[in-house]
Amino acid sequence: MRGVRRAVLALCFGVAGAVLLRLVGGSATVPERGGWRELEGPELR
Repeated sequence: MRGVRRAVLALCFGVAGAVLLRLVGGSATVPERGGWRELEGPELR
């Protein structure tokens, strides 16, 4: 039973840490470079 409690406690700490990093972490801006773009002109061949 002690092992189950420790596993649940570790899981709770992991979830809390992930939520904290998600809320406090870096900004959610869209990258300005890279990704998909429409092909034009001779690039279509």
